[in-house]
Amino acid sequence: MIKFIEYPKCSTCKKAKNYLDELKIDYLDIDIKLNNPSKEEIRQYYLKSGLDIKKLFNTSGLLYKELDLKNKLDAMTLEEKLDILASNGMLIKRPILVLDNQVFFGFKQEDWQKVLK
Repeated sequence: MIKFIEYPKCSTCKKAKNYLDELKIDYLDIDIKLNNPSKEEIRQYYLKSGLDIKKLFNTSGLLYKELDLKNKLDAMTLEEKLDILASNGMLIKRPILVLDNQVFFGFKQEDWQKVLK
C-alpha cells in the first residue's frame, strides 16, 4: 500500500493529494502532525529516496528558521539530523510519497508520474 504523508493545511500537499485522487490511486493518508514518522522510518525513507539528508528538511518552515537549522545542519551528524527530523513532523519536507522501493519528498508531478502510471 502506498503511503501519502502530508500536512492537510499545506497547499502543495493538497495538490499532490488531488493528483493521486485523479489517478484513482489507493493510498494510506497520514497526517504528519498527528503521526510523525519515527527516526527509523525516516532513516528508511531517506535511504530509499537517494537524496542528501538536507533535502528532507522543510527549509521554508517556521520551526526550521526558529531553530536556525540553516546554520547548524552542516555541523550535525546523520544521527542528529534524523533525531531532529523525528522530533517534529513540521521539520520534514512534505508531502512524502512512500512506495515499496522509492520515496519522494515534496511534490513534483513529473517525478511522481513516472512511477505511478
